[in-house]
Amino acid sequence: MEMADALVQMGKYIGAGIAMGIGAIGPGIGQGNIGSRAMEAMARQPEMVGTLTTRMLLAMAVAESTGLYSLVIAFMILLVA
Repeated sequence: MEMADALVQMGKYIGAGIAMGIGAIGPGIGQGNIGSRAMEAMARQPEMVGTLTTRMLLAMAVAESTGLYSLVIAFMILLVA
């Protein structure tokens, strides 16, 4: 019985790690694209810096929410299952 519990624990840790690892790739790429496009827009139209910064930060928050969802799933795998 002890071996089965160890395998379940190992599966939990591996599953949570994979969930967080894969779940962090998308927001990382998305935020990089958002930042680079905002910098290009600011370079082209310097008078719009305030508006572009506000919209960039809002878009980054939306992109980061998917990473937070994967973190919640990882915690659920570790603590609930």
